[in-house]
Amino acid sequence: MNILLIGSGGREHALARSLSASPLCDKLLVAPGNPGTAQHGTNVVLDVTDHRAVIDLCRVMQVDFVVVGPEAPLVAGLVDDLSAAGIKAFGPSKAAAQLEGSKAFTKDLCAEFNIPTAAYRRFTDAEAAKTYVRNYGVPIVVKADGLAAGKGVVVAASFEEAEEAIDMMIGGGLGAAGAEVVIEAFLEGEEASFFALCDGTHAIPFGTAQDHKRVFDGDKGPNTGGMGAYSPAAVMTPELQARAMREIIEPTLAGMKARGMPYTGILYAGLMLTKDGPQLIEYNARLGDPETQVLLPRLTSDLATALLAACDGVLNSISLQWSEQAALTVVMAAQGYPGAIEKGSEISGIARAEELDDVIVFHAGTKRDGDRIVANGGRVLNVTALGRTISDAQRKAYEAVARIEWPQGFCRKDIGWRAVERERRGVASDSIGG
Repeated sequence: MNILLIGSGGREHALARSLSASPLCDKLLVAPGNPGTAQHGTNVVLDVTDHRAVIDLCRVMQVDFVVVGPEAPLVAGLVDDLSAAGIKAFGPSKAAAQLEGSKAFTKDLCAEFNIPTAAYRRFTDAEAAKTYVRNYGVPIVVKADGLAAGKGVVVAASFEEAEEAIDMMIGGGLGAAGAEVVIEAFLEGEEASFFALCDGTHAIPFGTAQDHKRVFDGDKGPNTGGMGAYSPAAVMTPELQARAMREIIEPTLAGMKARGMPYTGILYAGLMLTKDGPQLIEYNARLGDPETQVLLPRLTSDLATALLAACDGVLNSISLQWSEQAALTVVMAAQGYPGAIEKGSEISGIARAEELDDVIVFHAGTKRDGDRIVANGGRVLNVTALGRTISDAQRKAYEAVARIEWPQGFCRKDIGWRAVERERRGVASDSIGG
């Protein structure tokens, strides 16, 4: 098969690495790609928001299968347009991608189909929203309804913080994404990421991870798209995974099918593990970033075969195998992230880092400038290591980080701290099959 992968981040580098290794893959094209994806396929200069141009490329290059990485093309309906042109594509339809594209849509679905999630209200009027917060109390969570590149959620510890977030979002600080806000109860517990591969009717687990959203050590500072992750998440025991499938994933699939918008693709459930059980914080309609960078290196089954089975509605005929190793990734970001950053600073030492056993450096926000690799975004590199335990993977990842020379970059120094603490206390943290 000729496969086209849409996207240009660290997730897409990880996808390119796995797809190119598939015996089903004759040629891999990546649009627009990055210097990392170019190691595994051919990057193509293409405006992926121009769906006609994507379709034309598929026809000229005889593409058999398209894998859409990021959320924006999914929410914009790229899969629908490819399917209408007779091109097989992996990912949810525009209607189904509302699970990520609209938090209000997802909360209403949860209410209708009795899926456990935090109590909530929707607002388009800032004063009404602020009155609700004053009556409800803090802490409270304020979310922009639409896509906001990981910056549309504020966990407000004070009334002032909540009101500032409401004014910013409804006032246009996030563009159209904040025209409506969802205000929901603050849930207490530990967060975990749970992934399921779906074919519209069936779903199978696709791994667990824990992400680190705050920008600084000790979970301090503003939220980001993710500063690092590890897999598996030992806190997601086999019992909790089964419960998440039964109480959250399967009712969601049934609800989407009942609404006439069956969900095909990866469903990424951000969960809060409360004393009452797992509750849904949010859905993403695609693989996470940086979670993909710790999930796929652990997947020993063929990725292309699994994605095709989802597209063909035959997931009940396959099973997935996972490595017993753990994986951990450290995000190296440009100084100033998640605020204003400068592009163009040179990065060296990536090859030296990858000389270490079980280390992969995924490119997220880089570009090639002659013989140099330079920073071209906020989150720039994902330094990933495999190990016998999370502690082992953490040690290897930071050893690799130390080999990379980039004075204009920074990273958190405590990725994986929850799992490492568990291992030090002797709590079982062996691989749990995903």
